[in-house]
Amino acid sequence: MPPAAGGGLAGSELRPRRGRCGSQAARAAGRDVATETATARSPKRPAPLSSRRFEAAGRWALLALVTLTSFATRFHRLDQPPHICWDETHFGKMGSYYINRTFFFDVHPPLGKMLIGLAGYLSGYDGTFLFQKPGDNYEHHSYMGMRGFCAFLGSMLIPLAYLTVLELSRSLPAALLTAALLTFDTGCLTLSQYILLDPILMFFIMAAMLSMVKYNSCANRPFSAPWWFWLSLTGVNLAGALGVKFVGLFIILQVGWNTLSDLWHLFGDLSLSMVTLGKHLTARILCLIVLPLALYIATYAVHFMVLNKSGPGDGFFSSAFQARLSGNNLHNASIPEHLAYGSVITVKNLRMAIGYLHSHRHFYPEGVGARQQQVTTYLHKDYNNLWIIKKHNSNSDPLDPSHPVEFVRHGDIIRLEHKETSRNLHSHYHEAPLTRKHYQVTGYGINGSGDSNDFWRIEVINRKFGNRIKVLRSRIRLIHLVTGCVLGSSGKVLPKWGWEQLEVTCTPYLKETLSSIWNVEDHINPKLPNISLEVLQPSFPEIMLESHLVMIRGNNGLKPKDNEFTSKPWHWPINFQGLRFSGVNDTDFRVYLLGNPVIWWLNLLSIALYILSASIFAVAVQRGAHLPVKVEGLSQVLLRGGGQLLFGWMMHYFPFFLMGRVLYFHHYFPAMLFSSMLTGLLWDTLLRLCAWSLASYPLARCVHVLGILTLLLGTAYSFYLFHPLAYGMVGPLAQDPQSPMAGLRWLESWDF
Repeated sequence: MPPAAGGGLAGSELRPRRGRCGSQAARAAGRDVATETATARSPKRPAPLSSRRFEAAGRWALLALVTLTSFATRFHRLDQPPHICWDETHFGKMGSYYINRTFFFDVHPPLGKMLIGLAGYLSGYDGTFLFQKPGDNYEHHSYMGMRGFCAFLGSMLIPLAYLTVLELSRSLPAALLTAALLTFDTGCLTLSQYILLDPILMFFIMAAMLSMVKYNSCANRPFSAPWWFWLSLTGVNLAGALGVKFVGLFIILQVGWNTLSDLWHLFGDLSLSMVTLGKHLTARILCLIVLPLALYIATYAVHFMVLNKSGPGDGFFSSAFQARLSGNNLHNASIPEHLAYGSVITVKNLRMAIGYLHSHRHFYPEGVGARQQQVTTYLHKDYNNLWIIKKHNSNSDPLDPSHPVEFVRHGDIIRLEHKETSRNLHSHYHEAPLTRKHYQVTGYGINGSGDSNDFWRIEVINRKFGNRIKVLRSRIRLIHLVTGCVLGSSGKVLPKWGWEQLEVTCTPYLKETLSSIWNVEDHINPKLPNISLEVLQPSFPEIMLESHLVMIRGNNGLKPKDNEFTSKPWHWPINFQGLRFSGVNDTDFRVYLLGNPVIWWLNLLSIALYILSASIFAVAVQRGAHLPVKVEGLSQVLLRGGGQLLFGWMMHYFPFFLMGRVLYFHHYFPAMLFSSMLTGLLWDTLLRLCAWSLASYPLARCVHVLGILTLLLGTAYSFYLFHPLAYGMVGPLAQDPQSPMAGLRWLESWDF
């Protein structure tokens, strides 16, 4: 049942909830003014039972109306366009990988993609669509299950926000205004209609926020069934938010701050024994730390169990990790244990997400060191990763049956000849392409013949000279004999002439770092006996740790794609620039991600007004000003309820200013949820204060009602104007007077 509310549209009193669990703000306001209230007016008789039932039915009906409107807007034209839009090419493809049990790499945790894959599987999608690029038609493939799942969670954002504001403010108008702001926002609508992680992430964030507010409201009955339910549900939703994207950490920090504040106040309550305080602390540790952590780890356990086949993500991970993947050349493989001359090998860097030593038939461009063959690192399996290990002073074939096997040992001088191009791994005093004071590494020579700059000393970390080198297990360094530098990878992405692969350099700094340490992975030598690699498979904690290191590095290394609109955090609240989801020309079906400007600019104004009004009330309270009962009650709602929402907006927005990775407009939408809830609560409170201040005038009671209705109708009309951005449009662009968006391109940066 929805929580009791303090009045309908015409209500002008803040009423503390009379029930098992009441809002903290309302309870506080009630306690503070209890004495004054008792003397100011005579006690009211309880409302008749029939009246209370009618009021409850009205609340249920309003919640149902909000929910139905939300679902109607999100599911309208869900099948359009019937082709890939924007990041559906990534997350739809990843859903297919789960259905096919094919291992892949992504910079986000797995829960959101697993749920998308599950939705596709349950709706009849067979995982065969390639999701190659935006604009590809789905044809006969079943995509509506995955879009429908995301639309369902996107639709649930509105009732969750409605209930959250209702719990914080005890006001139906505030909750209704919040619901309207989110329902009629074209940006939230667009994100909810496609196969994306955003609606899933925002669902868990909003569910966690509602759960936190609800268990705060049950503070007067700790350890009761509702208290345990909402506390545990908060933990479940925190695990869900972090399991979809790492930015779920922001709602974890918000709940954590709320919990610390709650415990601090409990610690100051001298009526509580230390045993009771210990129970409170233990309950929060169990529900808000242990439970989310267990669910988060369980998500990865399912992820690794389902994705057990080799796929495009193998190369991002260590050789030992790959050995557990069915179909990988290391899975259940038997290869020679010790490295010998004449062996064909791949050499993998031990730094996460660097990849294999690689070369190809392309030269460094003019002006970039010596114009010789490029040497890079490459994350994927490829024939150009293969090298032949040879003696530095002999061109004879070590695989000749007449020659005895000669093992490579720690301290040997070797040559590495690229198998596909027959050029040697080479370095010289020319500067590296991107990293200053490092030397360039190239492929040099013809059919294995080169010069002394092709000679490298192979060293095994923490081993004695003369020891054999073990495949997969030996950690090796390659020291250039002439310059004394160490082969490594800077991790920097080369320009287009280097196929956006990673730079390989020879560093004169001999300090041991993972970027200059390698291991031999593939090993082919018909003259040597093989051993099984099963003993090298890592444990689950090792897999978890490696996965997170790879994801963190992948996140930090994200770069914008061609013709992709990136943005800066200061662009987002002002709705400076949107994102093309589909189409460019007037003949295309165009979808453009842009927030409803009326709503977004109202939210921005509301944040400024809230800071001003909350500051005034905070100063007045701190100075001991005597506020009227009505004003004091509203000030408590504004400071406490609004304070939580402002803190949520700040937590989900300001951290992006500190991030070095590429950023996009859609990153702001979790913060936008909080700013919309703050707008609903603020304007309801300000209008109630206006009505109170004009109480001596006959029409004063209408101020609140008219104000709320004006805001509701204004947001609805703005949605009518801008809805083609979300639902799609075909025909003239906005500059054309015949366009449905003619006259609505209010900023030059809006590219629709």
